[in-house]
Amino acid sequence: MSAPTQTLPEVDTRPEGTETTGDDTPKMFHYVRKNKIVESAVTGSMVVALCGEVFPVTKSPKPGSPVCPDCKKIYESMKA
Repeated sequence: MSAPTQTLPEVDTRPEGTETTGDDTPKMFHYVRKNKIVESAVTGSMVVALCGEVFPVTKSPKPGSPVCPDCKKIYESMKA
């Protein structure tokens, strides 16, 4: 059984304090649980990065994109 579909009011989905460049591209990307990325991209739901940043997934990183240093540090400590 699936959850009923709801229509959300139109709101600005960029969380306050998110740093972006002039063309609305994020200055850095964060590590997020894989299973939450597609859900957020499709539904606009918020995800929580390893560093605690909360935001909707709107862009996908390209090779060489800058990564949040806090997320990277936490991720690397998880692999050990």
